[in-house]
Amino acid sequence: MEPFDQRLRAAILQVVEKQLQDNDPPATREAFVRLRGEGFPENEAKKLIGYVVASEVFGVLREGRRYDEQAFAAKLKALPRLPWEEE
Repeated sequence: MEPFDQRLRAAILQVVEKQLQDNDPPATREAFVRLRGEGFPENEAKKLIGYVVASEVFGVLREGRRYDEQAFAAKLKALPRLPWEEE
């Protein structure tokens, strides 16, 4: 893995940690607790949430749209299905 990729992953996981610590948005903690209850190890649950964070950040940047907390929460509720996977 390239250094940039490692830094990007670390930054995204820091966002996840901060959201869990601050319980903001609450949907992040809800998703984490649910995933843990479904048997996902802590690091895997955080990684799944990180995929949603990254997807939302890149969507905002690529599409020039505003952050949508409700859409973010819906993506978290869909985990472990990832945002780019079809239903």
